[in-house]
Amino acid sequence: MAWAAAAVLLVGGAATACGDDDDSGTESPPPVPPVDISPTAPRVPSPPGADAPADPAAAEKEVKENWEKFFDPDVTLRDKEDVLENGSEMRAVLTAFSGDERGQQVTATVTEVDFTSDKEADVKYSLELSGATVLPDASGVAVNQDDTWKVSAKTLCALVQLSDNASPAPGC
Repeated sequence: MAWAAAAVLLVGGAATACGDDDDSGTESPPPVPPVDISPTAPRVPSPPGADAPADPAAAEKEVKENWEKFFDPDVTLRDKEDVLENGSEMRAVLTAFSGDERGQQVTATVTEVDFTSDKEADVKYSLELSGATVLPDASGVAVNQDDTWKVSAKTLCALVQLSDNASPAPGC
């Protein structure tokens, strides 16, 4: 999708370069390049410090710790609820995810946290199943809810959709 947006911008720029050579003396403003506003449009990273939590280093550490806690098979469901957005409301989804045999063998390693605001971050991570990487370079979202950085409900729902029994779960 990123290459498609870049191609649109390049073609848009080339089209304006081939404009009318009318020397009427009035200049029209340059056309605005098209912008991809689809939900999957690539996000332009903010400059350092912009749209970030007050203490980005501490927030990044908490995102990583809570993300890895959420995917730790030795952590109780109750403790996982604490680091999942709307955890108690997502209990049925979480129970199904954690109750799956594979879900009990999954761990995660966070490789990158990119804050999109002081309440949300894009998270790059890999999922390991019994020590073997099965989903490298996965993308998810962390949200700050009740002053705690949590795995977003939409991230869990996306993972549930990847499973063999991808029927919609309550809350997704």
